Amino acid sequence: MKSFMNENFLLSNQTAELLYHNYAKNMPIIDYHCHLNPREIAKNRRFENITRVWLEGDHYKWRLMRANGIDEEYITGDAEDREKFLMWAKTLEKCIGNPLYHWSHLELQRYFGYNGILCEKTAPEVWELCNERLDSPDMCARELIKKSNVHLICTTDDPIDSLKWHEEISQDNSFDVLVLPTWRPDRAFAIDSPAFCDYLLSLGEVTHLKISSFQTLCLALKRRMGFFQEHGCCISDHSFSHIPWKPCSEEDAEAIFSKVLDERPISFEERMQFETLLDELTDAEIKILTATAQALLDARADSEGEN
Repeated sequence: MKSFMNENFLLSNQTAELLYHNYAKNMPIIDYHCHLNPREIAKNRRFENITRVWLEGDHYKWRLMRANGIDEEYITGDAEDREKFLMWAKTLEKCIGNPLYHWSHLELQRYFGYNGILCEKTAPEVWELCNERLDSPDMCARELIKKSNVHLICTTDDPIDSLKWHEEISQDNSFDVLVLPTWRPDRAFAIDSPAFCDYLLSLGEVTHLKISSFQTLCLALKRRMGFFQEHGCCISDHSFSHIPWKPCSEEDAEAIFSKVLDERPISFEERMQFETLLDELTDAEIKILTATAQALLDARADSEGEN
């Protein structure tokens, strides 16, 4: 009988086994989209326990736990780390077939040497084993990256980010993995968000502009694109809840933008118009900067409270 998720997991024939083991397995990872925190790489963070490295900031796991009816206290709340991990194990055992089930067990095998099944019953044992392993010198952030044969990491960064951690990493000759920023402008498009006007103030501060019009918004974003390019950015990464396409003139965009600044409601059609034109203009700038655009359809990290 084959062991649980052995070295040929998902390899259904000899050709697949040959291609993976002889070619793909040892190829370097060029990671142009990830959720790693550049600060943790710069500071070479050591993780206090498995919850910190596995559940902290992982909205995929959070969403699955919410779907399983887990109270928010055990997801992003004040519960003890051990209790959060136990709740994740309780959730995971119901998720056979979900990629998170596969990822979690492959990570337990490859980084922690655990070949069993994580479930509510085995969770205390796995908690102790993983935390003991995390005490080893080779389990800090940078060593985990090197162990994974990663050569390039593109983080996910907002236009207002200072990119200081990328600068710090680039100046550290002891770490030879390239860590570059990725342009993630979602908040600049979210004109229906209650936080949009506050975001404009932050964007204005870093660009030394008073953003009082659609034109000045575009100018601010253009300046930040140039700043990102200076720091090695060559990829944009934009999440859409829908595909925006509603032709819009700059005059109409100015009128819509003015309504938002005055805290007047806008229609869905106006939101579509605004997003369409802003996307066209920023994509044109991305092309000028010879960057590659990535689009994520309905990829939402802020799903708390959703049914």
